[in-house]
Amino acid sequence: MQDKKGRDTEKKPGQTKWQRITLLAILGYEAAGCLSGGSLLMAAPDGKFMEMPVEIMHGVFPDFMIPGIILFGLGILNVVAFISVLRRSSSAWLTTGLGLGGLTIWFGIEIYILQELHWLHIMWGLPVIVGCLWAMPLFTSKTHRALLICGIVSSLFYAGMNILTAFLYNGYSAVTQTVSELSAIGAPTRLLWVSLAIVYSLLVIAFGAGVWYSAAGKRRMKIVSVLFVAYAVIGLFWPPMHQREVLAAGGSTISDTLHIAFTFVTVPLFILTILLGATASGKLFKIYSISTLVVLIAAGIFTGVEAPNISKNLSTPSIGIWERINIGVYMLWVIVLAIVLLKAEKRQSAISEAFIDKPLKDWAGKKHDSKVNQGFASCHLLPFYTAFWYIT
Repeated sequence: MQDKKGRDTEKKPGQTKWQRITLLAILGYEAAGCLSGGSLLMAAPDGKFMEMPVEIMHGVFPDFMIPGIILFGLGILNVVAFISVLRRSSSAWLTTGLGLGGLTIWFGIEIYILQELHWLHIMWGLPVIVGCLWAMPLFTSKTHRALLICGIVSSLFYAGMNILTAFLYNGYSAVTQTVSELSAIGAPTRLLWVSLAIVYSLLVIAFGAGVWYSAAGKRRMKIVSVLFVAYAVIGLFWPPMHQREVLAAGGSTISDTLHIAFTFVTVPLFILTILLGATASGKLFKIYSISTLVVLIAAGIFTGVEAPNISKNLSTPSIGIWERINIGVYMLWVIVLAIVLLKAEKRQSAISEAFIDKPLKDWAGKKHDSKVNQGFASCHLLPFYTAFWYIT
């Protein structure tokens, strides 16, 4: 819609006041932490100002200079994002996405290098998660369709990384071994898997943002979007397991315990996501979602039956198949959900164009001779407006 001066007056989606304030607080908090931490690391590359020995990086970097520069750069990026949100800039969605997305990658790589989850990761990582959620309303209608496509890409990407890493792992069996063993401590494909998993998690976060925008006031779908982001963040911080031989020899650590704990959290997350997401479309999609749940639970049970043999280094003849069925049906459901939401967006846009945008533009372009004609034109369009609001 346009006013008399031709300016666009259509109401665009945006943040609520408290969402904006919270996001600004998070961006400021993260920026201050990055700038101060990065400065201290650059000032003392041996880590003495931060009381961190260089050895914790396990030889990935000779000192903290490069990590300090990267951390300082992330601080600058979050300052830019803070200013963009504060000024309500049209690029706020991009700068915020880069700032918080960069921190997400930073935490993922840092945990991998340190080979542990520290309480500081929770202190600085949780605000990033909240910030990602509150940044979702910044995305425009054109952008969020691309975000929905990320749901399709994410599932296909995961399938591809599963095939690639299994192929590169000499002696690995996709039938008798789990997916987690591809990223186990000591596995030759661990670095490759972790690197690809970061990309996958970012794609899922982007899809979660698209689902949030598509929710259009539907509380259940907004919860689904939050669950997608939570699942992606869990994946970024997922502790690795040790190889079977190490576990059987009593080499289990807290990382193995947390690995199992994260699994017990993720499965209910899958189930809840599908249950709530089933409301995204009509009866057919609900039936498909219920069928997906049945297969997912059944495959999960069969996986669980063989799982105890992993730590004993005993035979697990079909665990790889059952686990991949479990993951595969969920990934396929995500693809179908993305397609359903994209079709709904296209249908709603077509209705809006046919019954709202085009008639208004045609009417605005005509020169009416009297107020009577203008009133008649408005009344003539009233049934179309009524039908549109009833459908949507």
